[in-house]
Amino acid sequence: MTKQTVLVVDDERDIRELLSITLGRMDLDVDAAATVGEAKRMLGETHYDLCFTDMRLTDGTGQDLIELIAREHPDTPVAMITAYGNVEAAVDALKAGAFDFVSKPVDIHMLRRLVQSALRAGQAIEQGNGEQVSTSRLVGQSQALREVRARIVKVARSQAPIYISGESGVGKELVARSIHELGPRAAGPFVPVNCGAIPSELMESEFFGHKKGSFTGAHADKEGLFQTASGGTLFLDEVAELPLHMQVKLLRVIQEKAVRPIGGRGEVPVDVRILSATHKDLARLVQTGQFRQDLYYRINVIELRVPPLRERAGDIPLLALHILKRLSEQTGIAVPTLQPAALDALTDYDFPGNVRELENVLERAIALCENGVIEPADLMLEPAGNHDGEAEPEDDDFDDAAIESETAGSVPLDDYISNIERDAVMKALKETRFNKTAAAKKLGITFRALRYKLKKLGID
Repeated sequence: MTKQTVLVVDDERDIRELLSITLGRMDLDVDAAATVGEAKRMLGETHYDLCFTDMRLTDGTGQDLIELIAREHPDTPVAMITAYGNVEAAVDALKAGAFDFVSKPVDIHMLRRLVQSALRAGQAIEQGNGEQVSTSRLVGQSQALREVRARIVKVARSQAPIYISGESGVGKELVARSIHELGPRAAGPFVPVNCGAIPSELMESEFFGHKKGSFTGAHADKEGLFQTASGGTLFLDEVAELPLHMQVKLLRVIQEKAVRPIGGRGEVPVDVRILSATHKDLARLVQTGQFRQDLYYRINVIELRVPPLRERAGDIPLLALHILKRLSEQTGIAVPTLQPAALDALTDYDFPGNVRELENVLERAIALCENGVIEPADLMLEPAGNHDGEAEPEDDDFDDAAIESETAGSVPLDDYISNIERDAVMKALKETRFNKTAAAKKLGITFRALRYKLKKLGID
C-alpha cells in the first residue's frame, strides 16, 4: 500500500524537523520546503495528501500558498501554522480555504488528530460521496437548493466554523447534519443543542461539565456538551440566545480548544467542530451590543444561507410527496392523494413557517381528508394577507361591547380565558415565525411555561 505524503512549508528549520519526525512516526512520507517558491515547485511535481504551511515566509505568505492550493490542488487539505493567539490570521486562513490551523508551540496530540481528520477529508473529496447524502436530506431540485447542496459539499471538507442563517423552519439542522456527515468527522458524534432551551444558571455546567461537589446537587462528575461532542460536531442552534457571559466563555473555548469544568483544576482539551445557526440577524445584534463582535467573527468564518420555502416554491410538490410518504410510514396508512387543486393551493401559499409549517399542514390534512384524498379545504391554509406581516389588532383594540357579546351567557368563563390564551400564544408564535423561545420571551413567560401552555391548549 502506497504511503500518504505530506508537504511541510516553514522557514524555521526546527519546526520543519519537528513536524517531519512526528509525521514520519505516523507512517507518512514527508517533504519539506522553506519558501513559497520551493513549495510551488514541489506541488507542481508531486501530489500531496496534506500540506502544512507557516503564516510568514521569506518570499511570501502562507495565505498565498493556501489560495494557490485551493485553486489548483483542491483535493489537498492545507493547514496553517500560526503564532500562539493569532486568531485573526487563523480566521483569514480558514476563509481562504484552509482545512484547519495549528498554533505554535505545536501540541503533538492535537497535531495527530488534525492530520487524521485532514487525511479522511482528502479521501472523502477524492471519492466524491457527498452529493448523494446531501440530496437525500434536502428534498428539491430548485436552483436555490442546488446551490445550497454544492455549498454544503464544499464547506464540509474543512474544519472552519460555519454559521447557518435562515428563517425558522427552513431546515438549518438538516443542513448542519449534512455538513457533519459529509466531512471527516462523520464517524464522530453530532450533538445538537438549542441554546435558548437551557436555563442561564445551568449553561456553564451543560456546556463544560462539572466535578463532583463543585456546587449543591453535583453528586457526580458530569461531562459537558463539548466533551460529549469531542471528535465530532457541536451544533449550536439559536446561538443568538446565549447570554453575554456565556458568549465570553464560548469564545475562549473556540480559541483555546479546551474547556475547564466547573470545579476542575485544569483545562481539558476538546476536538470539536462548531456549527451554529439562528433565525435572527446576528450582525444587527452585534450593532446593538446584544452579541459580541469577536465571537460573531469567530463563528461566522463561513456563512451558509438556507433560502425560505417561498424562494423555492417549485420544490413544494416534491417536498409534499416526501412528507406524505414519511407521515404515512409513521401512521401505517396508505399515502394520501393530493388533488391538483390542493397542490396549487400549497404552491401559491407563501409559508411563513417554511418546511416545518408545510409538515404541520400536511399532517393536519391527513387527519381531516376523506377516503385518502386531500382537497384544498383539508389544508386549512390562512387566506392571503393574514400571514404577510400586516399588523394585527392589539388587545387594546377590542372594546368592552365586543367582550360582552362573546361572553353573554354563551361561553363559560374557563373556555373564554382559554380562548384568549390560545389567541395570544398563536399570535406570538406567528410573529416570531414559530420560534418557541422568542414567543415565550414575547409573552413574558419562561420557555417551560410556554411548553406547558401549548400542551394544555392542544396547540401542535
